[in-house]
Amino acid sequence: MIRDTDLERTRLTVEARVNSLLNGQPQFTLVDVAERLGVESRIVRRFWTAMGFPAIEDEENDRIFTGFDIEMMRRHFDKLSAGQLDATTLNSLVLAQGHMADRIALWQYEALVEFAQSTFEIDDIAARYWVIDHIDDYLQLLEDQMRYVWRRHTAAFLRRADLELRRRGPEKNRPDLPPLQRAVGFIDLVAFTSKSRELGSDQLITFIRDFEFTCREIITENGARLVKTVGDAVIFIADDVKIGAKVATELVYQLGKIEGMLPVRASLLWGRVVSSFGDIFGPTVNLASRLVDIAAEGTILIDRATYSALGEAGLSTYMVLPYGQQDLGGTGKVEIFELKRFR
Repeated sequence: MIRDTDLERTRLTVEARVNSLLNGQPQFTLVDVAERLGVESRIVRRFWTAMGFPAIEDEENDRIFTGFDIEMMRRHFDKLSAGQLDATTLNSLVLAQGHMADRIALWQYEALVEFAQSTFEIDDIAARYWVIDHIDDYLQLLEDQMRYVWRRHTAAFLRRADLELRRRGPEKNRPDLPPLQRAVGFIDLVAFTSKSRELGSDQLITFIRDFEFTCREIITENGARLVKTVGDAVIFIADDVKIGAKVATELVYQLGKIEGMLPVRASLLWGRVVSSFGDIFGPTVNLASRLVDIAAEGTILIDRATYSALGEAGLSTYMVLPYGQQDLGGTGKVEIFELKRFR
C-alpha cells in the first residue's frame, strides 16, 4: 500500500528532476518571456504549442518558463531575425522536434518500466515509481545517445541526399510530378482488432513489440527505412525497388515464423512520392494502402509499374503471378500481381 508520505516524497523527487532538466526552477510567465526576447506574446505562444504543449491559460501569472527556455527560444528567434529561417520553417522544425521528443520520452520511460518489472519482479505501479526514483542514473546516457543517433542519421541522410541528386536527371525535375522515386511498402496484421480483445495488457504489449521490433530490424538491416507505424500496420520506403522487394518478402516470411503472430499481408509499389513532416504522400502511397487492404493473408501485391521496374534481374529472384484487374475507386482499374520470392 502506498502511503501519503511516499506520495509526497515522489512528488518532491519529480520536482527536483524537473528543475534539473530545465536548469532551474520555473519563474517566468509567457509575458515575461516575450518581453525579454523582444517579440510578441503570440510568437512565444506559437513556439510553445508547436513543441506539443497545451495552451497556457493565464499568460500573465502562470510561471512555467525558466532561463533555459528563454535561452533556447532566443537562439531560434535569432535565426528568424537574421533571415536564416522564416516563421513557417521555424514552426515546422519545432513541430518535428516536439513530436519526436514526446514519443521518445514515452518510449524510454516505458522501456525502463519493463526493465524494472522483469529485473526486480515487481508490479507495474512499483516499477513506475522505481523509474522516477532512479531516472537520474539514465538521463545523461539517454541525452548523449539521442545526440549521437541524431548525428549518425543526419550524416547518413546527407549521403543519401547527395546520391539522390546525382542520380536525378533533368527529365525527372518536372514540377508536375512528385520529386522522389521510392519503393513504398505496407505490412498489415490481419484480424488485429479481434486479436487485441483476447489478450491481456502484458500479452498485447509483447505481441506488438514482437511485430514492431521484427519489422524494424528487417527493414533497417536490409537497407530500407521505416516511415511510421499506424496501429496494426507498418510503412517503409526504399531507394531501390529490389531492396523494397527483398524487405517485403522477408517481412512476410519472418513474421510468419513467429509463434502466435497473426497472419500478415503486404503491398509494394515503385513510384513517386512527396516527403514532408516526416511522412510520405502521393498517389503511390494511396495505391499501396488500397492494395494491402485487398491482399489475401500471406500475399504481397504489386502493380504493373512495379513488376516492370523489377526487370529481368529481379525476376530471377522473384516469382510474379497475375492477381487480376480491379477497380479500386479513385484510381481506376489497376492490373495487380502477387510477388513471391524463390527460397
